[in-house]
Amino acid sequence: SHDWSGLLISALLISVVGFVESLALAQTLAARRRQRIDPDKELIALGVSNMGAGVSGGMPISGGLSRSVVNFDAGGATPLAGAFTAIGILLASLWLTDWLAWLPRATLAAIIIVATTSLIDIAAIKRTFRYSKGDGAALMITLIITLAHGVESGIIVGIAVSLGLYLKRTSQPHSALVGRVPGSEHFRNVERHEVETDPELAILRIDESLYFANARYLEDTVLALMAERPSLKHLVLACQAVNLIDASALESLEVINERLSAAGVKLHLSEVKGPVMDRLKCSELPANLGGDIYLSTFDAWQALSIHGSHCGQSCARDGISQTAAVG
Repeated sequence: SHDWSGLLISALLISVVGFVESLALAQTLAARRRQRIDPDKELIALGVSNMGAGVSGGMPISGGLSRSVVNFDAGGATPLAGAFTAIGILLASLWLTDWLAWLPRATLAAIIIVATTSLIDIAAIKRTFRYSKGDGAALMITLIITLAHGVESGIIVGIAVSLGLYLKRTSQPHSALVGRVPGSEHFRNVERHEVETDPELAILRIDESLYFANARYLEDTVLALMAERPSLKHLVLACQAVNLIDASALESLEVINERLSAAGVKLHLSEVKGPVMDRLKCSELPANLGGDIYLSTFDAWQALSIHGSHCGQSCARDGISQTAAVG
């Protein structure tokens, strides 16, 4: 029992790293032949193989970089290639060990190096750096750690760096004040386009899902906007890019609503997606919202802007029931 619990964490880490390594390699080789793989089936295959190795005293099984590339370059295309490889290893173990024992390791290393060099894509590294400095840095860090400490360490560091970059990027989501493109129902960034605006109305487009990492940033953004616009009476959060609002972000929206209400500004939402609205219905936010929830940003513009029709008939004034139609 004690031995089992002591090995659990290490075994879990090894299994995750082995699966990630196998999957990454399989996807790389499959892409070269314009094929696709099913990660679920890969996981089942690795699991069953390791169960068999466990009960038979075999070695842990995963996709090996060097051996897979050598097999790929040799033209192996079906599981039968693995069967022939196993037969070849058996024959070599029985009759060729005396000869292979004197073969320099550098010779074996050269075979692997020549095979794996086909996976090095310098042009892809350049493209990645040109497109995103952060992604390029993650790629180089992973490459260096892999060369210095091995594939397993490289994968772990690469995953950690990628998660760190994701949290950094989404903790400060892009947002933009938008205005109406004249004569249309489209809204664009006021800093990039010639659009209609209203001094009493601000439409803030949020270009990221809202969760614990960026909840405070949203609060700061809205409060800074309110401080810059003393004539503001209505703030619309355009949520067409929001796919998730977690509990932390919900609390932030409630705080924003309270602070805006205290300052005489009504908070409205527009273009809330159906699944997100279903979650919001389970909270008190829709009932306590200072303003309304609109089916579209154009509806909000018509209802709230001095440039709008103010007819009120095509606008979603009854928040929950109108927005539920979005999903």
